[in-house]
Amino acid sequence: MPGFELFGNEERKELNDVIETGVLMRYGFENMRQNIWKARELEQALEQTLQVKHAQLVSSGTAAVSVALASAGIGAGDEVIMPTFTFVASFEAILMLGAIPILVDIDDTLTLDIKKVENAITNNTKAIMPVHMCGSMANLGALKDICKKNQLTLIEDACQAIGGTYDGKPLGSIGDIGCFSFDFVKTITCGEGGAIVTNNELYKLNADHFSDHGHDHSGNDRGKELHPFLGYNFRISELHAAVGLAQVRRLKEVIALQKKYYTIIRDVLSKIPQVTFRSVPVGGEESYAFLNFFLPNIEMTRQVSKSFKESNIDACFHYYDNNWHYIRKWQHLSEIKSLYPLSQEVVKGLRQLKNKTFSQSDHYIGRNLSCLIKLSWTEQEVQARALNMANCIKIHCI
Repeated sequence: MPGFELFGNEERKELNDVIETGVLMRYGFENMRQNIWKARELEQALEQTLQVKHAQLVSSGTAAVSVALASAGIGAGDEVIMPTFTFVASFEAILMLGAIPILVDIDDTLTLDIKKVENAITNNTKAIMPVHMCGSMANLGALKDICKKNQLTLIEDACQAIGGTYDGKPLGSIGDIGCFSFDFVKTITCGEGGAIVTNNELYKLNADHFSDHGHDHSGNDRGKELHPFLGYNFRISELHAAVGLAQVRRLKEVIALQKKYYTIIRDVLSKIPQVTFRSVPVGGEESYAFLNFFLPNIEMTRQVSKSFKESNIDACFHYYDNNWHYIRKWQHLSEIKSLYPLSQEVVKGLRQLKNKTFSQSDHYIGRNLSCLIKLSWTEQEVQARALNMANCIKIHCI
């Protein structure tokens, strides 16, 4: 991760196919495009790769979450349970629809704490959205049971975890709807792009229409298509889809390389008694995009993080002090800083965050370091990196 490290002739070939037709839009212009439909091809490739009936491409991972929520009928005043550790896009997508994000503590999986989820359910809860951060997953078996018991929609945000599995099934394919991001720093990249995957026929139809201004995509004349309901523009372009098509064909290669490098580093760090690793739910296998480990306390973690930077060990993140991925720095959310008026239901829901604390999440994120696994490394570089990381940790931990 990220996939752009492996850009090559395959991506150039797919892009050239589109350029030669002159048709950059995924819909229409049948007479010009010479039967080149990269978005359709990528959707079919995703369906096969992720073992789902339907894939719908959109313009970003954020768009994917928004469209997934809308496709399930979630909107004004509905509550969506999500974790305190994620990217800001998770609550942005919920708020865009007038729904209310309900923030819940994480545990040592770095994903939703099951007990805290159960305690957060109210009569207004409509969906649970686990976020499979940094390549690993929530306890999806338990979450599926909770959703079934309470008649809730399970939406998997797998934007950072393509290639991971749970009970032998690809992440994103297990809930009612799965969401993926293909932005520039993801395992599979389009530059900008995302996808919704589902086995639900209605959700697929809704996503198809909603992401393109409500077009029903019936017939061969785009100008005569009907609009069964309101929609918006979340379309992907043929250029972005072309890059993604070349990339998805390399997913197995990417995951294998990530696993190889991840294992080398983990094996070295595992010899340090003060280092413990993120828990992966039984039946789960990470995508190996990140190696996540814990140190004994936050002070030590900050010292090691600083030492990593000083030793030129890049791409290792201490999310406790990060502005984008952890609730501690989301003042624009807790202080409800919006360019436009929000509904009173949303304002009331967000006010709860003003003085709410998440000590359990602090306990885990404060002690966590998350290290990206790069595809451009050589094996020798990885081995040297692992030893360098271990030395930095030992200085501050032993």
